[in-house]
Amino acid sequence: MPKYRKAPAEAGAAAADGGDAEAPAADEAGAAGSERRSIAVDAAAHGGRLDKLLVALAPEFSRSWLQTLVRDGHVRVDGQACTVPARRLRAGQQVELELVPTAESRAFTPQPMALAIVHEDEHLLVLDKPAALVVHPAAGNWSGTLLNGLLAHHAGAAALPRAGIVHRLDKDTSGLMVVGKTPAAVTALVRAIAAREVQRRYRALAHGAVAPAEQAVDAPIGRDPASRLRMAVRAGGKPARTDVRCLRVRAGVSALECTLHTGRTHQIRVHLAHLGHPLLADRLYGGTPALGMQRQALHAFALALRHPAGGAPLAFEAAPPPDFAAAWAQVMAGA
Repeated sequence: MPKYRKAPAEAGAAAADGGDAEAPAADEAGAAGSERRSIAVDAAAHGGRLDKLLVALAPEFSRSWLQTLVRDGHVRVDGQACTVPARRLRAGQQVELELVPTAESRAFTPQPMALAIVHEDEHLLVLDKPAALVVHPAAGNWSGTLLNGLLAHHAGAAALPRAGIVHRLDKDTSGLMVVGKTPAAVTALVRAIAAREVQRRYRALAHGAVAPAEQAVDAPIGRDPASRLRMAVRAGGKPARTDVRCLRVRAGVSALECTLHTGRTHQIRVHLAHLGHPLLADRLYGGTPALGMQRQALHAFALALRHPAGGAPLAFEAAPPPDFAAAWAQVMAGA
């Protein structure tokens, strides 16, 4: 049964606004799991708005969701597509509505994709995520995510929270991630990350000369009050610590190795911007493109942990993708 966006508590009141409409025609199966309903405009609904009539036709859904369906072309009046929710209706007109599943309900579906798997056994897998791959479905990226790929990769992923994803990388950050394949492994990995027993090391390229060469940035991170797209160092944020080591400075760019002790959203990006050294091409935090980098210059190159079943030590490294490798080499030249 396809999932739709349900109506909030006020839906009943909205339905009453629609007048005494005729009972809807029998439901029909639509394309791709959708459902079609139709209704004739009676004298009571004459002159009323289209979106109000749709609430009477489908009272279990919110008016705002039905308005979205109108704008997206899923409503017809006398056989002609109508995209104006406020359209006034005339008695005798026939209104057809196609209820389509929400993007959210279609998000958690298997989608085969090539995964760069570094290690895999029955308990976990370690993969090298490419830049531009979103890890988890969210607004604007409801498909083609790593989660979709994991659901297609092994059957057990469907029974796991977030398909076994226990930590994330930003869309434009490349590098190593560990994913659990069983409930026990997921639980053990989550606990190990919370206990700071999983070592995650990154290479980064930042504007300016980062000094001192070795430092611990221990600064809380929370949502930026000026922009919900950004995080910021702020009082009352969640504790966050990043160890930063500057390997070389060349032509106004620092080559860094960063070790995470916590895993806050955008943590390395926020901490470096807070120091006044945003990542190359990290436009969200003030970085500009340089050395050929057109996405934030951040790569998760090393991952070390104990196996969740048995405790054997595991360590992995992943070479950076070509754009980062070329930029890194320019800064490290002669080192």
